[in-house]
Amino acid sequence: MTTHLEPVTFGERALRIEDVLALANRQAPTQLQSDAAYRQRIAKGAQFLDSLLDKEGVIYGVTTGYGDSCVVAVPLQHVEALPRHLYTFHGCGLGKLLDAQATRAVLAARLQSLCHGVSGVRVELLERLHAFLEHDVLPLIPEEGSVGASGDLTPLSYVAATLSGEREVMFRGERRQAIDVHRELGWEPLVLRPKEALALMNGTAVMTGLACLAFARADYLLQLATRITALNVVALQGNPEHFDERLFAAKPHPGQMQVAAWLRKDLAIDAPTAPLHRLQDRYSLRCAPHVLGVLADSLNWLRSFIEIELNSANDNPIIDAEEERVLHGGHFYGGHIAFAMDSLKTLVANVADLLDRQLALLVDVRYNHGLPSNLSGAPADRAMINHGFKAVQIGTSAWTAEALKNTMPASVFSRSTECHNQDKVSMGTIAARDAIRVLELTEQVAAATLLAANQGVWLRAQAEDARPLPPALAAMHEALAKDFPPVIEDRALEGELRLCLQRIAEQHWRLHA
Repeated sequence: MTTHLEPVTFGERALRIEDVLALANRQAPTQLQSDAAYRQRIAKGAQFLDSLLDKEGVIYGVTTGYGDSCVVAVPLQHVEALPRHLYTFHGCGLGKLLDAQATRAVLAARLQSLCHGVSGVRVELLERLHAFLEHDVLPLIPEEGSVGASGDLTPLSYVAATLSGEREVMFRGERRQAIDVHRELGWEPLVLRPKEALALMNGTAVMTGLACLAFARADYLLQLATRITALNVVALQGNPEHFDERLFAAKPHPGQMQVAAWLRKDLAIDAPTAPLHRLQDRYSLRCAPHVLGVLADSLNWLRSFIEIELNSANDNPIIDAEEERVLHGGHFYGGHIAFAMDSLKTLVANVADLLDRQLALLVDVRYNHGLPSNLSGAPADRAMINHGFKAVQIGTSAWTAEALKNTMPASVFSRSTECHNQDKVSMGTIAARDAIRVLELTEQVAAATLLAANQGVWLRAQAEDARPLPPALAAMHEALAKDFPPVIEDRALEGELRLCLQRIAEQHWRLHA
């Protein structure tokens, strides 16, 4: 683990998306709040539940069955067995497994919720969940099977089961039985107490963990798309006056103004400019701040939705040990994350569409203002057999189309399930997975358009009357040249596109933030 940040503390302190991202990327150590007052507050919830059991109180999921079976009383002699049954019968997830980064984000989100102290769990459970993060013991979690209300029950059952020494984990790069990893680390598997399996599973940790990762990717993508647009303004000999500060003062959406300011800085708009070829560029250049600005202006409320959910007790029932009350409600419902992710995937798909249109201009001699067809750098005597970025542009259209197709909102596809107890559900986890997929596709579009824009800038630089690049773009062009040489003779670009995607995932280039 490479440590770049201060330790992330789980407890009474609120976490930010950046904290989850640091943990997901193994860039920060963790610690669990350990002062005596805090530990006592956590323990008090579990003790209150024990006192209710002694009095034979009725508690959902503790002395009753689950879901619509809440009317079925569970005799006290079976209460201890109920948690294991809960995570066992939910062991039916399918689809791909969450990757390591996403799994860490899920563990962090669930631990943060339980640290509120209103879930009725023991300190020992928090310590073991924290130890999973600390030692990078990662439950193998299938990503499909949650409707996003009554929590991410099925995927989170894999967390509960592995804490109990069952099912499989990824540990030190190997797929292992959880019980074997417990033995190797000298741990006794937990025997989950009444309410603890429910507390682990009956929450929004999967969708929230994924939402944190999606937000961070979208934030970087916004900056990258702005830089790509600036490169394309140069490559297409666009009109930089489209981003004039006085122009944007007349329509002052803050994010839109920010994108325009980034473009002015990238293009050194206050420097002398070449004579203009046209009064107005096509919309994919001229309106780039208006397209990207919608995402920029949405990031604040997206952050608010995600971080409130992250720092909430998204559990049921809520255990109020101070007032000695059990509060039955629906805090497992993921509606805010569902709406945030449905919105994010639309915002991001519009970025894909914008960059796809810019690339279409770059490769077409009718619109690229003197660049060679398909951005080929081949000399005249070999131009007829070279096709440059032709296939890359076709692929970009495919990726964009798929991104746009995936913007169908998941939240409106609520399905009544579980004997009509869960009769209105959020679909937040599906929305979050959709958002990740749209981001993947849009990053592919960005990678392709970035390489093409860089090729266009290189081609412009070959002209006798070429003007020097503005400093920010010159630095970017130079950095890209180290990995991506100009395309002169046709070559297969898959490897370079994949390397560019890796650079994007690493947030390799310092951009505007």
